[in-house]
Amino acid sequence: MEPLAPLSPSVASVAAFRASSKTETVARQPDRRSATPKVSLARALSKLGFCSRTQAERLVAEGRVQVGGRTVRDALLRIDPDRDRITVDGERVAAERRVYLMLNKPRGLVTTREDPEGRGTVYDCLQGLDLPFVSPVGRLDKASEGLLLMTNDTRWANSLLDPASHVAKTYHVQIDATPDEAMLERFRQGSVVDGELLTASSVGLLRSGGRTAWLEIVLEEGRNRQIRRLLGAFDIEVLRLVRVAIGGLQLGELAKGKARHLTAEELTMLGGG
Repeated sequence: MEPLAPLSPSVASVAAFRASSKTETVARQPDRRSATPKVSLARALSKLGFCSRTQAERLVAEGRVQVGGRTVRDALLRIDPDRDRITVDGERVAAERRVYLMLNKPRGLVTTREDPEGRGTVYDCLQGLDLPFVSPVGRLDKASEGLLLMTNDTRWANSLLDPASHVAKTYHVQIDATPDEAMLERFRQGSVVDGELLTASSVGLLRSGGRTAWLEIVLEEGRNRQIRRLLGAFDIEVLRLVRVAIGGLQLGELAKGKARHLTAEELTMLGGG
């Protein structure tokens, strides 16, 4: 087997980036206790589990939404969804039952409700199920597979997505190389890509054979195409990327393209319930 070519960029550039980042002033976080409970009308319809924000904006523009008996055409109008009476086509919009799903996303589907290019979406996997409107918790890109959470509980979803929650996400990643320990250590050190430091909480070798290998990569933050960009900085191509766990929740034996409700124990494990 031929030796692998030296990798770049250098660890020194990563260290320099980290050092410079420490000098940045940390902005004071707003006091959430003093925040107003009001949200935009479009977001209120989404929070109540009626539809997506995009669909809500369309309904408002069409004059089909009323607040307190008055037709509203401003989707950005601030309202309190717990107090203001909202109707669509004259029917009262009430909070739907809370739904928490896990889906085994197949490769080739986009994580969105409607795709302007007409591609298949993760919602194709939910057809025929008796569900209120649910939204994905985060995203998996079209070429990625595996565990995707979906819910109509926006507060729970936001808590999982908050970087401060440090919810680990575990991926099994097939690459077009057979890495040695030195290469794995470079992955762990991370890389500066487009001015952004990309790292992983852990990187380990699962198995290798021929010209490919499978890695287990754990992230505690979710940046756009983070794993693909990180490995791409070392001229490594990702052949498959499968998310196998979120926190302690394992994808397990759930069939590809299928969804199921989380159990009470699983929901508690993820901070819900």
